Amino acid sequence: MDEVWLKMFDYPHLAALAAVLREGSFERAARGLGITPSAVSQRIRALEERVGATLVVRSQPPVATEAGARLCAHLERVRLLEGEVAADLPGLGGPEAGPVTLNVAVNADSLGSWFLPAVARFAEATGALVHLTREDEEHTARRLRRGEVLAALTTEPIPLPGCRTRPLGALRYAACASPAFLRRHFAQGVTPQALARAPVLQFDANDGLQARWLRQQFDLPLTAPAHRVPSTQGFLDACQAGLGWALQPLPLAAGMIESGALVELLRGRYLDVPLHWQHVRLGSPLLERLTKEVVAEARTRLIALR
Repeated sequence: MDEVWLKMFDYPHLAALAAVLREGSFERAARGLGITPSAVSQRIRALEERVGATLVVRSQPPVATEAGARLCAHLERVRLLEGEVAADLPGLGGPEAGPVTLNVAVNADSLGSWFLPAVARFAEATGALVHLTREDEEHTARRLRRGEVLAALTTEPIPLPGCRTRPLGALRYAACASPAFLRRHFAQGVTPQALARAPVLQFDANDGLQARWLRQQFDLPLTAPAHRVPSTQGFLDACQAGLGWALQPLPLAAGMIESGALVELLRGRYLDVPLHWQHVRLGSPLLERLTKEVVAEARTRLIALR
């Protein structure tokens, strides 16, 4: 039975599939694996013939089919459990064995404002590595569903199949602009008419925070011209420089608001984005330890959910 199991799952072939989906291209996957793109393609094709199903849609970027996502999820779980066993029994790992690695999806604002101290404490205590994938908080669950990560910060409160979820709190945002921008574009007040004309900042195409705040405060769509700044620190700097107004995470912007470098468009009219921590059900001590650190950090940095 063990021999049949090993033949069923060819882990170098599974690793090629996971690398393509994680890196977003056959070429980058090949560089990471130290083989040619042709070899990556051959491994995936052989795996598809073995399974009898298409595992990846050859689009730009490549997308996992349902079967491909299930195999990637299996590989992530096996890597974690094998790594934990090897850490307890070093003789099994061989000379090339390295630290256990956990793949985690996290949104940019959490990454830039409160999440990293939890990861640092986890890494210091366990010696494990963490590979963070940046994704919009409304899309991180997709990474978990595809099996690309073992845990994710997400806005989805309902557990995905095979996962556990923990409510963390809400990341609070304030609509801000520089004093000069406020004088230039909102001289007559922050009105619907002024908001329709004043340039706004967006992180990327998935950034809907500014639109959500407008709907919440004025029941208006976002129609103003937008600059895109795909960097958390750059987003804050662009706002301070007067490029546009934007929703800023309060843990990052509070000091600038207190100093007057940034001004709230409508004082105290915040947008709270609830965050949840989801991770696969494995009974893994490492995942449990990371969860403990994330929950502890969230209690001190996020707004309690009502």
